[in-house]
Amino acid sequence: MRFMVIVKVTEDTENEGALPDPQLMADLNKFNDELLEAGVLIGYDGLHPSSKGARVHFTGKNCTVIDGPFAESKELIASFWFWQVKSLEEAIEWVKRCPNEGEADIEIRQVFEPEDFASAFSDEEIQKEKQFRARMAANAAKK
Repeated sequence: MRFMVIVKVTEDTENEGALPDPQLMADLNKFNDELLEAGVLIGYDGLHPSSKGARVHFTGKNCTVIDGPFAESKELIASFWFWQVKSLEEAIEWVKRCPNEGEADIEIRQVFEPEDFASAFSDEEIQKEKQFRARMAANAAKK
């Protein structure tokens, strides 16, 4: 099972120009090494503050662009991991080991697999989706 592990923003992560604590970063790098060695880590990244972002709101075919920063900071994402684990419970156990300082929220969400849509799509459509994902991975590996 694949899971997206979502680290919510804090005051510090939304503060443009604020650098993370070097010890926390060292601890997180060690944690990432453990995830990689265990075969759990698929990918990860951190995000710039919302002040460097934008939202596009759609109403039918019309859209409105809203520049950051965004007021609803409790709902924003600071960083994320993609993990391959056997269950939600295993993902929770890994999150409990995550280095942290201060208050933080981490959300764990299962990622859909093509087979999850078996009742809505034919075997051929599911295979096409798998082939598309393989092409996407190959393209990313070339860069």
